[in-house]
Formats: sequence, structure tokens, C-alpha cells
Amino acid sequence: MLSIVKKAVFLIYNKLNNRFLRFFDLEIEDLEGKNLDIAAMEGKKIMLVNVASACGYTPQYKQLQELYEACDGKLVVIAMPCNDFGKQESGDEATIRNFCETRYGVTFPITQKVQIKQDPHPLIQWLCNKDQNGKMDAEIGWNFCKFLVDESGNLAAFYPSSTSPLDEKILNWLDISIDIKT
Repeated sequence: MLSIVKKAVFLIYNKLNNRFLRFFDLEIEDLEGKNLDIAAMEGKKIMLVNVASACGYTPQYKQLQELYEACDGKLVVIAMPCNDFGKQESGDEATIRNFCETRYGVTFPITQKVQIKQDPHPLIQWLCNKDQNGKMDAEIGWNFCKFLVDESGNLAAFYPSSTSPLDEKILNWLDISIDIKT
């Protein structure tokens, strides 16, 4: 309860003082119901992706894992399961974890399921609203949209589902080149 009150006071203070909400002050739980420590990610680049296990873009999990490994701790990939688009993430937390680990070898953080269309999670609100992130408005139209956040917690870019995690624009932002595995 204190956390909710603290967040409300922080949001009101920022609105009154024309300040944007800091990314590293946001909170979300992982699949196990534990707080994912976003503040500890400061100093790293972050890619947040709304994901679903039964989507045509689901094979991007392989590319996300490859990118996560290639960046060797300089990038955090955060998967945010969502059932809002085509009801393509209907499983519970254990099902999602098992699917990601056994099918794609996922080792990056996976959050609790999030809402995007109705009653969006505060993290989704921050990513999609210029009045909160200070950068841009973005509309998530389907699963596997990608948000890039820089080391200082600034929203750097938004890419739609059709953009591969290994797209040249993303690799250039990360300042890396990787050999794509077949």
C-alpha cells in the first residue's frame, strides 16, 4: 500500500513541476511475483518487448536471446507477456516460463502478464505516453513491439512487431555487430 501512495505522490509532484517520470523509478513483478529491480539496471541499455507464446512473431524469442547473450551484460532484455492481442498468451506464469526456457532457452527477465489495451500497467503507460517519458507517444498494435531505453533511462526508440531484434537500426544503437546463427 505504501508503494502505491508513494507512486501517486511522485506522479503528482512530477506533473505539478513539469517533470517527467523516471524510468528507473517504475516497478513491475517478474513471473514469480517478485519485484524486478529496474533501478539496478541503470547504466545498461534496455529492450522491453511485449510478447506472446502463440504469435507468428514468437520465433523472435530466439533472436532476443541471441542479442541478450551477445551484449554480455550491457543490454537487458525484458519480456512482458500480454494476452491482449489475439489471446495469444493465455497460459499461466509457470506455462509461460516453461515455454520460454524449453523452446527458446530464454534467460533474460520475464515480467508478470501486463495489460496494454485496458487498464495498462504503469510501465506500459510510461513507454507509450510522451507526457510520462518525455520523448514520444507510441501505440502498441500487436505482440513483439520493441522499446529501447538508454543507460540513463531515456526512451530512445520504438519499433513495431515486424522489426527484428537483430535489425541494423537496433544493432547500431547497441553499437555491436553479431553473427546471426542459423
